[in-house]
Amino acid sequence: MRGKPEPESGAAPRRIVLIGPMAAGKSTIGSRLASALGLTEVDTDQEFERKNGPISAVFASLGENYFREAEARIVAKALSRDGVVVSLGGGAVLDAGTQQLLADEFVVYLETDAETVRPFITRDRRRPLLAENPVEAWERVYDRRRSTYERLATVTVDVTRASSRRPEAVVERIRALFGNSGLEPGSAAQGSPAQGSAAAKADEQSRETRQG
Repeated sequence: MRGKPEPESGAAPRRIVLIGPMAAGKSTIGSRLASALGLTEVDTDQEFERKNGPISAVFASLGENYFREAEARIVAKALSRDGVVVSLGGGAVLDAGTQQLLADEFVVYLETDAETVRPFITRDRRRPLLAENPVEAWERVYDRRRSTYERLATVTVDVTRASSRRPEAVVERIRALFGNSGLEPGSAAQGSPAQGSAAAKADEQSRETRQG
């Protein structure tokens, strides 16, 4: 944990920011975490696509620099709000201005590996940086960004193992890290383990095709 201001005991931070590589589960976890805490979810990739259309199309027509500049503006706007869980695209942390904004935020880094994300990135052709040889490309991109994720993180949550990727379990671990006591332990994981696994699988399949 870095030397950032800690939230008051028993309270969630004003903002929680999720960072990490493509297909780490930021969109899924962000949605579940916001719901569990009664906060508003902001997914910056979704915000970009709502205003500009598919990220892959913008990459192809206007280039990555245009995308990154627009993305940085969306991130800055999201981080000006209180009571939000903000899920950042995998490359959003590369912007110097965004890095400065994150210095005072509660930043959760979802750490994963290529084998864990392989099923998602090999079936999803909408990620422009992974157009060819997606696993090898993912590893190269992650290697370049890993130190930035680590530097910006307030806390790191390992989501490499299959069991640890269950959204409910990750939400509980994040809540424990900032000491929130607003929910009873386990309240974010209702239903039987089988029901939870089915819901998590469906949620990941529908949401992890984000650009990341």
